Amino acid sequence: MKVEITVPEVIEIFNEIQKKPEALFEMIRLDLRQTVGEYLSSIMNAELTHFMGRLPYERSAEEDNHRNGSYNRQFALKGIGSVEVRVPRDRKGKFQTQVIPRSKQYEEELARDMSTMFLAGMSTRSLSMLSRRLLGRSISATEISSVNTQLTESVEKWRRRDLSPESIKYIFVDGVNFSMRIVRDIELTPVLVAVGVTDAGHRLVLSLQAGDKESSATWREFFKDLKSRGLNAEHVALGIMDGLPGLEKVFMEEFPQAKVQRCQVHVARNVLAKVPQKLKKTVADDIRSIFYASSRKKAQEFFQQFVEKWETALPSAVSCLDRSVQSCLTFFDFPEQEWISLRTTNIIERLNKEFKRRTKPMEIVAGENACYRLLAFVSLKMELHWRSNPLGTVRKNLPFLKKMAWDNFTQKS
Repeated sequence: MKVEITVPEVIEIFNEIQKKPEALFEMIRLDLRQTVGEYLSSIMNAELTHFMGRLPYERSAEEDNHRNGSYNRQFALKGIGSVEVRVPRDRKGKFQTQVIPRSKQYEEELARDMSTMFLAGMSTRSLSMLSRRLLGRSISATEISSVNTQLTESVEKWRRRDLSPESIKYIFVDGVNFSMRIVRDIELTPVLVAVGVTDAGHRLVLSLQAGDKESSATWREFFKDLKSRGLNAEHVALGIMDGLPGLEKVFMEEFPQAKVQRCQVHVARNVLAKVPQKLKKTVADDIRSIFYASSRKKAQEFFQQFVEKWETALPSAVSCLDRSVQSCLTFFDFPEQEWISLRTTNIIERLNKEFKRRTKPMEIVAGENACYRLLAFVSLKMELHWRSNPLGTVRKNLPFLKKMAWDNFTQKS
């Protein structure tokens, strides 16, 4: 049948589009959903024909099963929305379509997108509210939570992955606390974190493991787990950490070839806690002179000056710094371009900050596995950022680019 449309009808359609442009796209979406629904229905009818072994209305003496009409149902597709399909059936109820399984209300790609949006920061309630607008079908918060649990296996594979291909020279370690639901109680649960630095300067999260960060035995098992997964302990040259009880001793025992760098920020904070408020700025400047000296020899000289200056007035502060100063200067044994990154635990503190930012809207994390899913997503996102920012100072080519920009792309030229 040939469809004809007159010029006045065309003009009328364009006038309507000019008044309400979005109506055209709505018409396109409706037509597309209808076409897709009919297409899926046709595929399922063909699937039933193959199952029955004969065409519609074709009889067989050997088979008493017959077609039994169809029923309507909705199914959500990515980029299309909710479509209506007609699912065929047989009298004996033996036929089960594989095109749209009975238990599925939307395609797997949508489920993965929902999980990604949740991991990126949207709550299950917000996703539920937006789902009807975005998909044409409301997805409950319970459904979204159920989809997220399917990621557990993948997250566990990532957490337990083989580390033998990675040549790790530095390890940053720390612990971060989360309010976590354990059975029926809400517990403040620490998660131990290790960030490794490869020979090429690339950073990656080596491990996430719930455990008591104040326990030496817990840290020992944490380090043993890294080695059991293939981490070469003899290649590790430095561990950067704060002053958690027993951590340095355990690290040195598990990585005998490595040295320890104490975080200068944590040490300075401990020293300043023993200083009166009116002297804090002066003492902080003196500590900064030690930590940011041009060489170990200069740092030792500044430390002696610090002792002579403050030993009488602030003996507790001097004693506190004296106990940790040598561990704070270990970075001098490594390449100068990496000093800026090795002085403190800022690298892992930034990661922990991202962990907290993601879990803050939730207030309570729904168990250990749920925590790992969120932290794994944040870790992988941070690793993407780290790939373009190797450990160390500003890249050597940046001054050249700055000069080139000044010469060619500024008012100077």
